[in-house]
Amino acid sequence: MEDSYYRELIIDLYESPLHYGELDPADFSYEEDNPLCGDVIRIDVRLDEENRVAEAAWSGDGCAISQASASLLTDEIIGKTLDEVKAFPKEKVLEMIGIPLSMARVKCALLSLKVLKAGAYGLPGRDSLH
Repeated sequence: MEDSYYRELIIDLYESPLHYGELDPADFSYEEDNPLCGDVIRIDVRLDEENRVAEAAWSGDGCAISQASASLLTDEIIGKTLDEVKAFPKEKVLEMIGIPLSMARVKCALLSLKVLKAGAYGLPGRDSLH
């Protein structure tokens, strides 16, 4: 019964994503793809004067799992400090997805977290602003 709720949530977020778009300017942006499946995620983050996430947006293309994960993650990090973003656990992302995933789907679910952390740590990337 609970699985069906999360499956429905994933489809809803795929069809009507949260925080979809781009922020310009952003304090950091990063984009990466999963070459195994073709999913692409970009995350833009704007921080306030206390280094808390004031706004977050994502864009990209891919499967319902990667898109739902990006929606849930960007929603979850608003108000968090940069240090909290850097320490955000992958288990929390998987918990938000709420259904068992194959190893390939785990990579899809965690792509947005990988992108977010790469941007937060200022690693060089195709669209990194720092």
